[in-house]
Amino acid sequence: MNTTTDHLVVVAHTLDQAAAWCEATLGLVPASGGQHALMGTHNRLLSIASEAHPNAYLELIAIDPAAPAPSRTRWFGMDDPMLQAAAREEPRFVHVVARTPNVEMLRWGLVDLGLNPGTPVAAERHTPQGRLSWRIQLRDDGVVDPDFALPTLIEWQGRHPAEALPASPVRLLAVQAGGMPEPVATLLQWRGLAHAPARRPRWRVTLQAKAGEVTLAAWTPGD
Repeated sequence: MNTTTDHLVVVAHTLDQAAAWCEATLGLVPASGGQHALMGTHNRLLSIASEAHPNAYLELIAIDPAAPAPSRTRWFGMDDPMLQAAAREEPRFVHVVARTPNVEMLRWGLVDLGLNPGTPVAAERHTPQGRLSWRIQLRDDGVVDPDFALPTLIEWQGRHPAEALPASPVRLLAVQAGGMPEPVATLLQWRGLAHAPARRPRWRVTLQAKAGEVTLAAWTPGD
């Protein structure tokens, strides 16, 4: 079952900080996103769709200070004190989310490989165009990439957020997963994904920005 790049995750201390970073790094201010009641977070979005990665977007996400604390650990490691400290300095690219039409099937495939990818969780947020609904695979501890570059899997139910994003000259050129075992790569059948050996798990992406190509390497503890 093929997967594709859905979005890149950049964790910020605040959304104002995120917007300033995006403008300085990629040359554009991201569009308004919304609130995630399930996680107590909010976001801003930027289309980075390309021929190789259709409907891909950049998510700049921060803990929403106006929201109550969630009943579970936040996604993308956002409750990690080390990541929070790093994000206070500047926003950090941390993760890649892969889109699939059947998150449950891929989850069991990963479990059969002896992995703990988490379980699919229903989430939603409201937008001026209507409600967005999805199922996203999350570990209870909120950890991402515990052993190698394993994406978070998402299955959209209905409308995709990229459909409402303003057109953008920023394009996602390449996504590379460092340290992904071959059985995982074979299972995911990820279109447009490159693999590389790595001493530790690391995502690396290349974008065509207004001022030229920009390469981002995912933040990991110890950076």
